[in-house]
Amino acid sequence: MAQRGDQLGRETIGCSICLDLLKNPVTIPCGHSYCMRCIKGFWDGEDQIKLYTCPQCREAFAPKPALKKNTMLADLVEQLKNTGLQTSPADHCYAGPEDVACDVCTGRKLKAFKSCLQCLISYCENHLQPHYNVGQFKKHKLVEPSKKLQENICSRHDEVMKMFCRTDQQSICYLCSVDEHKSHDTVSAAAERIERQRELEVSRLNIQQRIQDREKDVKLLQQEVEAVSHSADKAVEDSEKIFTQLICLLQKRSSDVKQQIRSQQETEVSRAKELQEKLQQEITELERKDAELKKLSHTEDHNQFLHNCPSVSQLSEPTDSSSINIRPLRYFEDVTAAVAELRDKLQDILRDEWTNISRAVTEVDVLLSEPEPKTRAEILKYSCEITLDPNTANTELFLSNGNRKVERMSQQQSYSRHPDRFVYVCQVLSRESLTGRCYWEVEWRGGGVYVAVSYKNIKRKEVSNESIFGNNDKSWVLKCVTNSYSFLFNNTEKLISGPHSSRVGVYLDHRAGILSFYSVSDTITLLHRVQTTFTQPLYAGVCLYDGATAELCKLK
Repeated sequence: MAQRGDQLGRETIGCSICLDLLKNPVTIPCGHSYCMRCIKGFWDGEDQIKLYTCPQCREAFAPKPALKKNTMLADLVEQLKNTGLQTSPADHCYAGPEDVACDVCTGRKLKAFKSCLQCLISYCENHLQPHYNVGQFKKHKLVEPSKKLQENICSRHDEVMKMFCRTDQQSICYLCSVDEHKSHDTVSAAAERIERQRELEVSRLNIQQRIQDREKDVKLLQQEVEAVSHSADKAVEDSEKIFTQLICLLQKRSSDVKQQIRSQQETEVSRAKELQEKLQQEITELERKDAELKKLSHTEDHNQFLHNCPSVSQLSEPTDSSSINIRPLRYFEDVTAAVAELRDKLQDILRDEWTNISRAVTEVDVLLSEPEPKTRAEILKYSCEITLDPNTANTELFLSNGNRKVERMSQQQSYSRHPDRFVYVCQVLSRESLTGRCYWEVEWRGGGVYVAVSYKNIKRKEVSNESIFGNNDKSWVLKCVTNSYSFLFNNTEKLISGPHSSRVGVYLDHRAGILSFYSVSDTITLLHRVQTTFTQPLYAGVCLYDGATAELCKLK
């Protein structure tokens, strides 16, 4: 009954805002009372709308009511404090459905403050005091409040499980250890906890190390994202400048052509008008002479006619008009044809180079290179279509099948002169540059071929071994001859063992610096793998022995 009265008193003189006893109580016009600090704080939030309400009945006041201390309530609160009301717990101290309740409290239970693993009881702060003051209780193990204390009781012996069976990996009581677990590996729960704790710390160290590693990776990726964004912005800016320069160059050339045409037009029109004027003068002179002759022909006096006839009949030299060559509408057609030819060449260049530009864009990869593929199915994901460049082919090489097949011939081919052509070595490079991850296959026949990758700046015109694939530091070669393979780089040759096949596969991961050669038949076998750093785009290459052929295969 006393507890009920205390609770009623608390509800009567409590603040509905802070849910505690009134402090410096004030009563507002509607009759409800609050702590002065609480109601001021509540009304401060309503200052912006200049309308003040009661938190309980919601009655509105304007302007803000003046607050004065309610002395009667203040005295009542003070008296109740002196009677011990302050020791009564507030509502938030009582255990709710989700809380662990004190097992000792009667009636409405308070929240548990600790649970005792020896007592297997949960205590509120008041009932826990003996565990701090009584010597026997001081040795008990206190933990955070738990609803699972009964799980520490052996269901068979109704004893606290203080042992652990390592054989069955379960907690047991002491009686279990001398009964059905007698021959098992048993230790105290505390000892097992120490062992597990040690393993846990090791696991935590591993986790923390992995967290640090991942944080470094995250930071690195963030740096990469910033670098990619900066590089992309710069690439867009530089590309726009370059294309603007190209447009300006084309506009300048267009202006130059227009100016030359107009200049030539002016010259030719001036010449034509000058000749036209001379011819017109000659026509006027001839018409005058014709009139004189006509007049003379009508003279009846024979002597007068004969006297004047010689002087009148004499004519001046005619203007030379043999250079006049009339070609209606065909004066500047050759200029138009030349401009059209330039347009077609630019279109071809843009079409060919656009493939390289697009590949360079799509091969930008922030993440680390993927693991090197192991099966042919995995490798084929990186297959690319490659064609040979006729402008690089030696004149003893004949290209066919859409420039994918090359054959060494005994007679010279009629190629035009080109600075990229291999002059003294029977080899050819691809039209496409290779960056990123690429895979292609070469089918070969005859005495032997060099399957190569090379930088573009390899020597081409020198009469020396350095212009041959593999005899320099600019190219890497798998040499394929009858029943044997060898690898060549920088004029060093290394024999390679492996199943012989007429088809060779080449895998390139330019960014990772990986170059792999494979023997391809029903299965695929790695013949040789290079790990290096590529500093330039690469090109596929082929060098042929006499009578040999090679074809870049179409891969599905």
